[in-house]
Amino acid sequence: MTTTAVSHAVSPAPRRFRFGPLWLAAPGLAFLAVFFLVPVARLMGLSLEDADTGALTMAHYARIFDTDVYFRVLLITFRIAALTTLFSLLFGYPLAYWLARLPEHRRGTMILLVMVPFWTSYLVKSFAWVIVLGRTGVINQIGMGTGLLSEPLELLHNEFGVMVGMVHAMTPLAVLTMLPVMTGIDRRLTQASGTLGATPAKGFWLVYFPLSLPGAAAAGLLTFISSLGFFIVPALLGGRQQTMLAQLIIVQVQEILNWAFAGALAALMLTTALVTCWLYDRVFGLSSLSGEPSDGKSGRKGVLRGLGLAVLDALAGVSSAVSTGANRVLGQAVSTRMLAFYCALMFAFLMLPTLVVLPIGFTSSQFLEFPPPGYGLDWFRTYFTSDLWVAATIRSFGVAFATAIVATAIGGFAALALARSNSRWRGLIFALFLAPMIVPRIVIAVGLFYLFAQMGLVATDVGLVIGHTVLALPFAFVAIAAVLKSYDWRLDQAAATLGANRVQALRFVTVPLIKSGLTAAFLFAFITSFDELTVAIFVSGGVKTTLPKQMWDDMILQLNPTLAAVSVVVFIVVTTLLLAAERLRRSSQA
Repeated sequence: MTTTAVSHAVSPAPRRFRFGPLWLAAPGLAFLAVFFLVPVARLMGLSLEDADTGALTMAHYARIFDTDVYFRVLLITFRIAALTTLFSLLFGYPLAYWLARLPEHRRGTMILLVMVPFWTSYLVKSFAWVIVLGRTGVINQIGMGTGLLSEPLELLHNEFGVMVGMVHAMTPLAVLTMLPVMTGIDRRLTQASGTLGATPAKGFWLVYFPLSLPGAAAAGLLTFISSLGFFIVPALLGGRQQTMLAQLIIVQVQEILNWAFAGALAALMLTTALVTCWLYDRVFGLSSLSGEPSDGKSGRKGVLRGLGLAVLDALAGVSSAVSTGANRVLGQAVSTRMLAFYCALMFAFLMLPTLVVLPIGFTSSQFLEFPPPGYGLDWFRTYFTSDLWVAATIRSFGVAFATAIVATAIGGFAALALARSNSRWRGLIFALFLAPMIVPRIVIAVGLFYLFAQMGLVATDVGLVIGHTVLALPFAFVAIAAVLKSYDWRLDQAAATLGANRVQALRFVTVPLIKSGLTAAFLFAFITSFDELTVAIFVSGGVKTTLPKQMWDDMILQLNPTLAAVSVVVFIVVTTLLLAAERLRRSSQA
């Protein structure tokens, strides 16, 4: 045997390229790279460009801090976002705590009272608060009618109106974010602290509350970032003194056409969001946003930990004193029901806009009056006989259906890839799929508008579907990933031993067993698209109007009972989908 033959005989066989699980995430990664990372990066690049010469410049950022108006809007945005986060956590934490203590079958029903306000259109909720808080609104009518008020209160077009609308919009998000962490806390831990001599207040503050902090922090993160990019509530319920950054960006793009300055404003908003996320990741880890165990890296030892425990111990002492005083004044039976009474008030607060809008949709009056002087179907006839409204409704359903299909498919493959993979890239890919939930929507919308203007996708249904898919993808991804956490992968192995290939195992074993998660992902993506306004304002181009965009245009021009009729239709659609999701969840657990 020759030397060459021997070398060929002992040389190792060439390594074959393996098609690992992470390749299933490739379509989603490519989609996000083209329609999320590139638009946002190009928008950030515009902020550093001189519009005339194309040279690098910091003039746009200097203009923000040197011009009193812009700097004041920046401070107003941060203040409103911070206050909204604070009040949403304060009001939402007791509600989430109470829901977490309920039996599971009852908890699912009560969560619907949070889910319906959460998924109800921000336009519908803001429209309802106009009716409740206006000079001739519900509150002023009750006050004037009972003699409690001598003249109407100014509750709209000021910071009070904005804060009411913002806290109402964000509290459900805070509750739903905190709830998974709270339901995962073992109640026996607080019971054990009681056997060691701790009072109920100390058991809560020193045992339960620290374990619930990752959920509260995640709720604060998502609430703050969502509030940063908000513009619907400030535009409808606020005045000039409550103008927020997102409103300035819309004006710069749509009216002044100053893309570079709009990019600078968006860059400041994005930088704030990223710094907030970085701080959260350093303490708790971004994986806790999906309900996974916290992987905090710092902030739990040393001086800060000691200071935190001292504060909690002081709060426990104050709570014990307040609880003892309440028991003496109100009695033990009443005191134990105070939390349930508070939660009933919170449910009433969350459902109030719906309770107001529904009857007004059937009013016989030409004006927005509550209670209606009479009832009829005139405004529904106006809605269903209007070519503009019907076309917008049909387009919203079509775009939402297409968005739900694409987002569920892409998110499903990505969730499956991460569930099966132990790659070191897993954390980075997970963060990328959550990123559209973290980056303010106005930044994504403006970036997509700039990209679509060059691709010819403005004023097209395809552009709307792509934009809505970017926003809906995190919800679909998280919904499917949550189901895959409890999936038994031995079933796929058993299918393989019986001769099934990977495609057959996926089709006949995996998909049927996770259909509840797939359906939930589809419904959440559908609702996200059906209710979406930010992308529609830019991408629709004033031609391909969606239902939220048409509602927005009418609200800006003139409030009328037709909007109430449309709000009733939107509420019925959203509620029907949520009830379907809840029924599917129960049937899958049966």
